[in-house]
Amino acid sequence: MNSWTVPPDHRAIRLDAFVRRCLPYLSLREAQRAIDEKTFWVNDRPGKKGDKLYGGDILSFRGPQHLLSPSPLPGWSLNVPVLYEDESLLVVDKPAGMATHGFSGREKHSLANFLAATRPSLCSVGKSRWEPGLVHRLDRDTSGLVLVAKDQRSFENLRSQFRCGLIKKRYFALVWGKIKRERVLDYPLTHDPRDRKKMKAVKRGGKKGLREKRWQALTRLRPVASSGGFSLLEVEIETGVTHQIRAHLEAFGHPLVGDSLYGEGRSDPFAVGRQFLHAFYLGFRHPKSKQDMTVTSPLPEDLQSVLNHLQIASKPPCP
Repeated sequence: MNSWTVPPDHRAIRLDAFVRRCLPYLSLREAQRAIDEKTFWVNDRPGKKGDKLYGGDILSFRGPQHLLSPSPLPGWSLNVPVLYEDESLLVVDKPAGMATHGFSGREKHSLANFLAATRPSLCSVGKSRWEPGLVHRLDRDTSGLVLVAKDQRSFENLRSQFRCGLIKKRYFALVWGKIKRERVLDYPLTHDPRDRKKMKAVKRGGKKGLREKRWQALTRLRPVASSGGFSLLEVEIETGVTHQIRAHLEAFGHPLVGDSLYGEGRSDPFAVGRQFLHAFYLGFRHPKSKQDMTVTSPLPEDLQSVLNHLQIASKPPCP
């Protein structure tokens, strides 16, 4: 059993704050979640996150040991296709249903867990121990290409390319309705005050709240084909805000097919069980050779079967 003692002369401190002092690699959210699950005890009683601890109090952990892991646990059973790899980077094809990473040892089936098992040296690369070498992320139910750096210098270079808009990310998206021409969506995004799981697009004329933080976001839509009341789009994003494509398409009135969070309550007409969104193209400059590179990924079977049903070919328009 793991235990920690509050120093005798220490002033009063909240339980969740003391947990983070003892385990600084845990986020506040993860620490509070573990406390709510009654895994942290104070003087032999289950603690509550608002409890105050004083000098001499004993904090003990009585939960599964993997929750205390300081980095992603190796996911030896996970299988993620690697489409390109060299000494500086790799590009993987993340399947739908897999998180890019977690925030504690409770996540065991993410891309980060796969990387920790197959390339453990990456755990020292990146901006966070929970994101080994990960230059960017995809939502859990979005499939496709993820770029991973294998050393810190390559990581910093690729992140700089992202910030400067030099990395091209393109997606296939199937949406409700017919879109006939190319469109550019540049609505800023903010957290939805009614649902913190969501982002919300701020359209022109919207009043800015006193405490509302906004992120600029730009999404390009290029129609590929339409059939049966649906449109297949090639989507390119020039920024990387959380849920950007999903929130922008909802605000545009053409939400992603199968998106339970941003689908405006619409059904999943093809019973795919996830949003129709696949990151099929990455274009970037190699951090060492400086050569321009592109990597592509075909549509996974679940999404291709939908297009087959609609008799749509997933061929993007010319650049």
